[in-house]
Amino acid sequence: MSNDEGKTKGALTQYAGSRRRFLQRAVFSAAGASAAAGLLNLSEAETRQGLEDTAAAECPDVKVPMKDVAGKVAFITGGSSGIGLGIARAFLDAGMKVAIGYRTTSHLQEAMKFLAVAGDRVHAVKVDVTDRKQMEQAAAETVKVFGKVHVLANNAGVVTMPTLVDTDYEDWNLVMNVNVDGAFNGLRAFLPHIRAHGEGGQIIATASLGGLWVTIPVHGAYYVSKFALIGMMEALRVELAGTNIGVSIYCAGPVKTGLKDASVDPGKADDIRKRDTFRTAGLDGSQIALDKLEAGRFVLRGMRNNDLYILTSPEFKENIRERNEALLAALPQDVHPNETQVEWAKRMRRDSIYGVELQRSRCARSAHAKSVK
Repeated sequence: MSNDEGKTKGALTQYAGSRRRFLQRAVFSAAGASAAAGLLNLSEAETRQGLEDTAAAECPDVKVPMKDVAGKVAFITGGSSGIGLGIARAFLDAGMKVAIGYRTTSHLQEAMKFLAVAGDRVHAVKVDVTDRKQMEQAAAETVKVFGKVHVLANNAGVVTMPTLVDTDYEDWNLVMNVNVDGAFNGLRAFLPHIRAHGEGGQIIATASLGGLWVTIPVHGAYYVSKFALIGMMEALRVELAGTNIGVSIYCAGPVKTGLKDASVDPGKADDIRKRDTFRTAGLDGSQIALDKLEAGRFVLRGMRNNDLYILTSPEFKENIRERNEALLAALPQDVHPNETQVEWAKRMRRDSIYGVELQRSRCARSAHAKSVK
């Protein structure tokens, strides 16, 4: 076993001793404090206090390699507009050095109105994320300009608007090549440089709430691509657990990006607008969408904490819960696993990144609740 493999296994198994109580808390959370209290003959107050006390005692010790970001170097794909520009601004405000990938000169010119104040801490690289050679050159250029690179923000993305059943080969290839293959190309090009200096770093991908659940009958291929991107980053989190390189998935809610307009085939625009959820419901999407800089600040905060999931929109809590509870409800009730099967499932859960991240989030909430009492 290699040294990295040993570190990874150690990081993933160090929480196994507290698994029983952790699972107990998970059941309590799903059922609600009142139901849990009834199961154990405890008052609701006693149950909540027990959860808080146990959580505080068992908070996972997860590395946060980018807690101190001043002077660190980031490369952001799609960094000249939308969320990418917001991330660039937030990173620069925090004292980082930033290389932004761009394709459209007019976008870069507009972006520099915000970024030029950073002087030599910002550098622009023209690059197509679907071109693997260009991505490798972008990584080399970033290192040449800034000496090293610590953070990759795979942010570039496109939206194809038709339903999945109406998506043609061209639309499918476009969204997959940019949103999924482009992210892998960035990972392949930049991760070796991040590993090389040994100072730690972070890999971030901009996904979407649309990668967590689907309810809108348009953007089919886009949602598929974001589900795939989340899976890619979760796999990477498993592989890099215990190392000094963190992994985060940014599942943003509505943001004022202009992405939708930029990705629409003009010939399909009228039909798409008829199916736009906000328009057909008489809602103004701008009233609920985040400002780009605010969206970027969410990424900065999540990176500093090495959060696996960076979410922006608590108003969608029940939407997310419903999807995941639907999965649990679909488990067959008339199938009874044997002891070997049960033990195998337990072993897989002991190595789960989800349990660690769940516990971290509960610890953070508990600490925040105590700080405001």
